[in-house]
Amino acid sequence: MIRKNYLKILALAAVVGSPVAIVGSVSAGEYLAGDFHQHTLYTDGSYPFMQVMEENASYGLDWWANSEHGGERNRDGNGNYWDDTEVYPTNPILGDYEASGSHQEMWRWQSLRDYVYPNIETTREEYSDKIVISGLEQNVPGHEHCSTAIYQYDSTATAISEFEYRFDRSDDDTSRDGEEGLLDGFGTLAKTNDTEDDAIYGVEWMQAMKDQGFGDAWVVPAHVERAWSYHIEDFRNWMDAGPDVAIGFEGAPGHQTSGDRGFSRGSLGGGTYGGTGFYVATIGGLWDALAAEGRKFFNFASSDFHNHWSTGGSDFWPGEYQKTYTYINNDAKDKIQAVFDGNRSGNSWNVQGDLIDELQFTAKSKGSSAMMGETLKVKAGDHVQIKIKVHDPVGTNFCPFDMLNPSLDQVGIEQPLNMPELDHIDLIAGTITGNAPVTNPEDVVATDYGTDTQVIRTFERNGGSYKDGYMTYVLNFKVEKSMFLRLRGTNLPANVPFETDEDGNPLADSEASDKIYSLMDAVELEDLLQENVTIATNSKLDEVAEAYADLWFYSNPIYIEVE
Repeated sequence: MIRKNYLKILALAAVVGSPVAIVGSVSAGEYLAGDFHQHTLYTDGSYPFMQVMEENASYGLDWWANSEHGGERNRDGNGNYWDDTEVYPTNPILGDYEASGSHQEMWRWQSLRDYVYPNIETTREEYSDKIVISGLEQNVPGHEHCSTAIYQYDSTATAISEFEYRFDRSDDDTSRDGEEGLLDGFGTLAKTNDTEDDAIYGVEWMQAMKDQGFGDAWVVPAHVERAWSYHIEDFRNWMDAGPDVAIGFEGAPGHQTSGDRGFSRGSLGGGTYGGTGFYVATIGGLWDALAAEGRKFFNFASSDFHNHWSTGGSDFWPGEYQKTYTYINNDAKDKIQAVFDGNRSGNSWNVQGDLIDELQFTAKSKGSSAMMGETLKVKAGDHVQIKIKVHDPVGTNFCPFDMLNPSLDQVGIEQPLNMPELDHIDLIAGTITGNAPVTNPEDVVATDYGTDTQVIRTFERNGGSYKDGYMTYVLNFKVEKSMFLRLRGTNLPANVPFETDEDGNPLADSEASDKIYSLMDAVELEDLLQENVTIATNSKLDEVAEAYADLWFYSNPIYIEVE
């Protein structure tokens, strides 16, 4: 069905086509699954470093960044105290003295450089077919958290160590002040970790590292609505300060077995919507406003893994539930650099619960084509063809239950919870107009950024061609103005009580939490677990069921520029 006339921009004529190959990229590549953000015993995670690395590989990830908090901690990646003389006969800790729980703490600038990075190198040797990246979840001055990563070309970790020392607001060690810095133009080491301006300075430092040929980097703010600290002007400022490193945010947060999925209903916007943050899940919201400005600021998903749900935690293993698929150049000699280049390109999409495992989304006109993150240049009045091709995964996902989907059961649809089916895909579009005004600048929860973004077509599951598990849809239209297009898809139809509204938009996850899943009996749910599933507590089973009942995928935009 077509939803509303799109301001006379589009003359829509839908046709069904055959499966098509990926087009638009000059290099051979494929979409590889990854994760930006996870924790181990080095910080506040609950499992040893190497165990988390093993789980990453076992749940289908091809690349990941170990991204843990800055500041200081009193234990190593195996949970041993740094001042345990049986493990460390000579105290290894450098810098100012600080203690926690009667044990001396090591500053993260040191552990990242001297311990975590060697562990990463070991992981690369043990899992040679995986791409493992050195990262830090920065405690951002003036904000909350940010997943950062640095690929240092000399195969050391001195850069991420210096970045943490300078710019992490939880690091109050002063022992390195005055030390010569790695980059030109930034002087000797000093603390710049208090204000929002310091955060911008940190982004500038990351950009300079790339510009000076020292390495590559990304800064990807995490769970951006949780602390009410990131607003549209912050993302604009970061992109202006670091156009190559401020590449996007984690619009789909981790912690998907927390009380309301991702973060609490006290977060900006009232929590998550279908497990996705308010900024992305709201059509015409903040993310669409940035796209309407023509900014290439992309949406990613992460696990934010700390503690698995089976032991009472709020998390799925990295890759178990959420994956970000990034188009990676297979021909690249430097595989780590290829991941940085791929994520920077925006040619990526994210999915929950393996709802789909392949997506091709392209725009084509007069022999030119564009993939996600790319710009297709046309003349006013030119015809553009959109092609969407998705694949239904074979078999079950990682859902541990043998039961029907409780949310769909409300509307008479019997679907196994561990074998979801894509119900429909929404094609969302908006005009690129320049800076998007906020209707009420005083309202940080504003949803009206002055864009005309809307769903312009919904492709039903049975509305396209189907062959060998692939569903293909084609849409032809005439374009008059510069615009962006993006996709979302789900296993839920419109008007599912407590899950979707009459237009198919996701409702706040607190509704399903309160009205369906918190009412489930934990003992009965435990009886529905598959035989091979072992748990230490059944306290999270209702939240696991809720997460698997309500699945979505989101693509990054394609941009069309009318010359």
